[in-house]
Amino acid sequence: MPQYALLMYHPDGGPPADQMADLHQRWQRFAQDLKDAGALVFNQGLRGTDAATTVRVRDDETQLTDGPFAETKEQLAGMFVVEAADLDGALSWAARMPSATYGAVEVRPVWG
Repeated sequence: MPQYALLMYHPDGGPPADQMADLHQRWQRFAQDLKDAGALVFNQGLRGTDAATTVRVRDDETQLTDGPFAETKEQLAGMFVVEAADLDGALSWAARMPSATYGAVEVRPVWG
């Protein structure tokens, strides 16, 4: 079955603090729904961009930059990899993600 990455983008600073208790319950329910449907391959959150290092190699020289290269108001916060029959199925899961209500979810087919 095809796999899709559901990439979660959150506003800089994370989700709204006043919604954290409700969001925690919604995330637990979403993850359980994926497991129950047999669609979850794996999921993982990411630390904030303040913990990131960007690596580039130019003219055989390694360049390291603290944080992301681009200024942005949203940051990649984590991902779920799911199995779905087709893109429409993956988009349906993405629309159910709690972060779709306060951030964005990018859906990409997984290679291999």
